[in-house]
Amino acid sequence: MKIYQRLPRQLRRWVVRLITPSFTVGAACIIERGDGSVLLVRQVYRRGWGMPGGLAQRREPVADTARREVFEEVGLAVELVGEPAVVVDPIPRRVDVIFLARPADGADPAAAAPSSPEIAEVRWFPRDDLPDMQHETVAAIAALRRASGDEPAV
Repeated sequence: MKIYQRLPRQLRRWVVRLITPSFTVGAACIIERGDGSVLLVRQVYRRGWGMPGGLAQRREPVADTARREVFEEVGLAVELVGEPAVVVDPIPRRVDVIFLARPADGADPAAAAPSSPEIAEVRWFPRDDLPDMQHETVAAIAALRRASGDEPAV
């Protein structure tokens, strides 16, 4: 510790970054339509249905990441609703910020379609008839419920 304290500030920061685990940060959305249906995506490389989302770019606010990823993957502009929930997955060392969203004013929910090569299918599901979902999506829905203190529509 005595040696560490004598190091220049930049070098101390580098040492801390070197020895501590790093995490990637992503954002995803649970998107609800006016009738309560939920938009889910089926990715070409995974089983089950998931939510649109992806990794944040360097210095990109996570809310911007969420909106950008939804638009890139399904071609739908969304409005984020309420406070997000955070899910930390220590094995892949990933932090996901999960937003509840709805189609933005003027956006046509029926126009949501795969607009990325990684998305095989996009579909709206009634909340009482959800398909088999990826474990991250199930965890995201649970995290949103806990964070809101009341039951989101999902």
